[in-house]
Amino acid sequence: MSSRDQLEVFPNPREDREFTIEHVHPEFTSMCPKTGQPDFGEVTLRYTPGAVCVELKSLKLYLNAYRNEGIYYEAVTNQILDDLVAVLQPRRMTVVTRWRPRGGLHSVITAEYAVAS
Repeated sequence: MSSRDQLEVFPNPREDREFTIEHVHPEFTSMCPKTGQPDFGEVTLRYTPGAVCVELKSLKLYLNAYRNEGIYYEAVTNQILDDLVAVLQPRRMTVVTRWRPRGGLHSVITAEYAVAS
């Protein structure tokens, strides 16, 4: 399974300013735990950083580690959010997964996090 330990960070260059970072991984793959067939999708990560930002190569390797993981869409979307929030401690974060059609159905899963006010 993909591990949050793979994720590396660097200091936010403008921690005093709120700004949004968006990363899109258009070639995300995982496996359907029921059929063993590959699932193909796109992961969009949008966040307002706190003290740190995610380093892109480590993010790519983290996401690619799901390639052979048997996991449902809803679970992987929430796991990615949980791992990134734990490592980055952002002000806000949204993870959206868009899955290619299978059997005539197209799925979009959105998971969100915000620091409590």
